[in-house]
Amino acid sequence: MIEHPALLVAIGGFFGAIARFGMSNWFKKRYPSSFPIGTFVINLIGAFLLGYIIGEGLDKSWQLLLGTGFMGAFTTFSTFKLESIQLHADKKWKILAVYLGTSYTLGILLAFLSMKLGSTF
Repeated sequence: MIEHPALLVAIGGFFGAIARFGMSNWFKKRYPSSFPIGTFVINLIGAFLLGYIIGEGLDKSWQLLLGTGFMGAFTTFSTFKLESIQLHADKKWKILAVYLGTSYTLGILLAFLSMKLGSTF
């Protein structure tokens, strides 16, 4: 494995950002909606996968490549916040409540469950 931590994070981040960009655009085209489905699904997948990576107890190099790099670029807290602000500004209260409530609740639940899943194998 590569010995330079910053390079591991950069390589993982490169591929994570490309994956997020592609998936987000796919969801937007496939499921046009006021609900930000792309960011929602990506962040939930990311919470699950990051929990699994940590639960699996991978070597530090793999954690940097996959966890910090790929998952850090794949998931997007800033877009999640921006979309929440936009829903608030547009007075889409129900969508905002569902988006915030399910994102946080399911994200934490998926991360917890996948950490347990990763630690059992």
